[in-house]
Amino acid sequence: MEATGEQAVNGTARAAQQITIRPLNLEAVELRLVGTAPYMQLRFSEKAREAMRAKMVEGSTAKSRRARAGRDFDADYEAAMYVTEDGRRGIPASAFRNAAIDACRMAGYQMTKAKCSIFTVADDADIYDGTPLVYIEGEPEKNEMTVRNETGVADIRVRARWATWAAVVTIRFDADQFKREDIVNLFWRAGAQVGIGEGRPFSKKSNGIGLGTFSIAAE
Repeated sequence: MEATGEQAVNGTARAAQQITIRPLNLEAVELRLVGTAPYMQLRFSEKAREAMRAKMVEGSTAKSRRARAGRDFDADYEAAMYVTEDGRRGIPASAFRNAAIDACRMAGYQMTKAKCSIFTVADDADIYDGTPLVYIEGEPEKNEMTVRNETGVADIRVRARWATWAAVVTIRFDADQFKREDIVNLFWRAGAQVGIGEGRPFSKKSNGIGLGTFSIAAE
């Protein structure tokens, strides 16, 4: 069957179209972030993980009633923190990346593009589960708060709290999507409007309690 003139023209136009993909243009900026409010951390402890795993392994043979050991609040506090093999404390690197992506809501930038364009360079990893970490500066203290679990049962939540803190964060970004100035401004927004850690302003499950905010001290 012979193509019509219109089909031939359109076919030629499609054949003439070319897509040029430029090389990946990654740049990096190092920011010193200083807390403007305390930072609070609660990791899922290895002890709780092992207890959950043991219960799953036992399956239907697991007993519903067991003797409950006394609670060690100091151990809960230590387990609430991310720690490296050499004993340094850290913040999950994803916390800063996620805060910047969430801040795109206020900046009018597509979050889906930001997910592919902004990355935090980790300093180390957690000794237990390998979570990438950024070192935190400052001394932690134990924090106990009365909360209600999702079931409505009252509980005492033990967390690690840094009254003053700072972190040097290296951000790698797609320079075809963002300028250096854009990243700096985005992190200003992330620090003031989103925050990181427990009780941050942009919490997924609540309005936060004013924790985890930060500002940029130096670039």
